[in-house]
Amino acid sequence: MRFSLLGIFICFMVSMTQLVSIHTSQVGKYYPYERDALIPLRDSLNSTLNLHSNWTGPPCYGDKSKWVGIACSDWHVVEIVLEGIQLTGSLPPSFPQSITLLRKLNLANNSLVGPLPNLTNLVNLQFIFLSHNRLSGSIPLGLVKLPALAGLELQENRLTGHIPPFDQPSLRNFNVSGNLLEGSVPETPTLQRFSKSSYDHNLELCGKPLDGPCPVVPPAPPVEPSAPPNPSHPVPSKGKNKTLKAWIITLVIVAAVSVPLLVMLVFLCYQRRHGKGTKGEHSGEDFVETVEKKKQSAGSTEDTERALDLEFFDKERATFDLDDLLRSSAELLGKGNLGITYKARLDTRSTVTVKRLKETNVLSKKEFLQGMQLLGKMRHDNLVELISLYYSKDEKLVIYEYIPHGSLYHLLHDNRGERRVVALNWRRRLSIVEGIAKGLTYLHECLPSHSVPHANLKSSNILIIYNNQNYQPKLTDFGFLPFLPRRYSEKLSIRMSPEFSQNKKLTHKIDVYCFGIVLLEIITGLSPGEFSKGNDDTTGDLSDQVRAAVSHEWSTDILDMELLSAKDGHDEMLHLIEIALECTAMEPEDRPNMTEVLRRIEKIHKGRDT
Repeated sequence: MRFSLLGIFICFMVSMTQLVSIHTSQVGKYYPYERDALIPLRDSLNSTLNLHSNWTGPPCYGDKSKWVGIACSDWHVVEIVLEGIQLTGSLPPSFPQSITLLRKLNLANNSLVGPLPNLTNLVNLQFIFLSHNRLSGSIPLGLVKLPALAGLELQENRLTGHIPPFDQPSLRNFNVSGNLLEGSVPETPTLQRFSKSSYDHNLELCGKPLDGPCPVVPPAPPVEPSAPPNPSHPVPSKGKNKTLKAWIITLVIVAAVSVPLLVMLVFLCYQRRHGKGTKGEHSGEDFVETVEKKKQSAGSTEDTERALDLEFFDKERATFDLDDLLRSSAELLGKGNLGITYKARLDTRSTVTVKRLKETNVLSKKEFLQGMQLLGKMRHDNLVELISLYYSKDEKLVIYEYIPHGSLYHLLHDNRGERRVVALNWRRRLSIVEGIAKGLTYLHECLPSHSVPHANLKSSNILIIYNNQNYQPKLTDFGFLPFLPRRYSEKLSIRMSPEFSQNKKLTHKIDVYCFGIVLLEIITGLSPGEFSKGNDDTTGDLSDQVRAAVSHEWSTDILDMELLSAKDGHDEMLHLIEIALECTAMEPEDRPNMTEVLRRIEKIHKGRDT
């Protein structure tokens, strides 16, 4: 028995020695240089995830990782996936060069700035997803040397320069649209097999598969060597040279005077032919008069054509050009805080809305066009669609789809009772509220880089479509805050919020505040201007008025007169007023976000339908 116990003890010690040996060998597989490459990323970026508390210890344990966004294989880091977590900041210079077995890098849908990372030595890298950030600079030429590259998505950034000649047979997914790239698309077999959508919305990019070839640059004339003087061919005298120069100068002066006169003559003939229009209508030249001046002062035909191009957000909708806009008859719709708005009827029998912007000169042309391209790609049933824009130093035009049935402000306050096309009962009002919430939530999700995605939400900027006995709301004038100087933003609806008047940080919660005011306007039928301390309908104490009424016990006196006759729905109205008062809380942190607001409104609407 004693021998048996000794044998068991010896076997136990041998097993423990083997386990310790195995554990020691496993710990020895930890690769500290990979952790050292990730720590600067953790320390230099901010996000919605607390990477500082999560990225501790070794990143890999065999084939598993305790670090969020990190995937491992055999103790090596092989994937970094941190998509859509609101990463802000710039990437460290050395990231991620030491992670040599990396196969996938996904930092898309964040707010990263600065240049693209150096990925030259990562020969195992297959997928690079860095789209929808604010990365700048050129695309590194070293990416063409990655032999296993299968996917490269760099769309919706601020990249400049030329596209490198990618020609890896493994490359199956490629997108560089929505940047500031220039030059021709390289005619490699790999790049030529991708569609036009992979290259769209770059300011100076040309060639196949984009529409139209690149402009041909004429070769410079050869410089002939100067010949020694020949006695038989005397050099022309200085007097003849002066005569020739004077003749050239005279010709230039005549041309400079003739071109403006010719333009004026064409304009007068056009006016005589088409007349001056009826009252409230103007020729298209009224809102593109600066374009005409630019035509007169442009240095060359090529410069003029480039200056007069319309930039379309959807190339398939490019059914008209600037000449069509010049020939259109325009009706003044209104003068708002962002500029003058016209209704333009084109010869193509289509109608568009043209907004002539006032002050947007704080950005360069590239920054302005890129920002507008981002807005132009917004597609939602409750957003007015941007069609195209025109940019010059003195003139900026934004062309929208035309909404014929007026605004929510007009529907609530100027077109009441029997004059309504369809009665504005509670069911339709609740549907309008839900549509506004959906459109604003979409903006907040798609424009995370904007501190206040809409920034000018009010009932006059909510257009209405009458469709199938229902009212469909469409938000307009959204996304312009980054283009405006601070002093000019005081004219927008964001000034109604408490934090704006207190010079506090502007956030998306200002949109929530404005949405709450619109809710109260829909329920009470009262205009914010009735309680305004300012001089228009964008500010006021409507929320204070409703809050005071609610504090003295619930009373239907606060409801719109058109809702008082409703036999039901009062509980839903009360719930919606509670949401509106939460949205208009004095402190931004006390307000819900739009995702939560939409969820609660949909719950009210769904409960009514059931």
